[in-house]
Amino acid sequence: MSSVQPGLGEIIRRRRELAEVPIRRFASMVGISGPYLSQIERGLRAPSDRVLQAIAGSLRTTADALRSEAGPEWDPPPAVLAAIAADPRLSARQRQALTEVYLAFVATADVDRPRG
Repeated sequence: MSSVQPGLGEIIRRRRELAEVPIRRFASMVGISGPYLSQIERGLRAPSDRVLQAIAGSLRTTADALRSEAGPEWDPPPAVLAAIAADPRLSARQRQALTEVYLAFVATADVDRPRG
């Protein structure tokens, strides 16, 4: 059985929870909004270098250590996911639904794409 490498957002969430810091308080410590931190933790948005450094500092580690733990396959989310997450006209539920549909279509496209 192979293990799945957790994404950067999941690593940040795990470390924040291990430190027993509520999301709103942690976001305040980092200098970002709670919803933005939530999007980072769910993998919907990639933190800028400045934000990642602030997160790492609050977790008493380095941005490089977080990136390393996320592994070599860590990539910022596709532009589509970033656009969905940033659109103020959408409710949280609409963002979640659009994200799920997009990810399902992409997963299907990857399976259906001929290898060659």
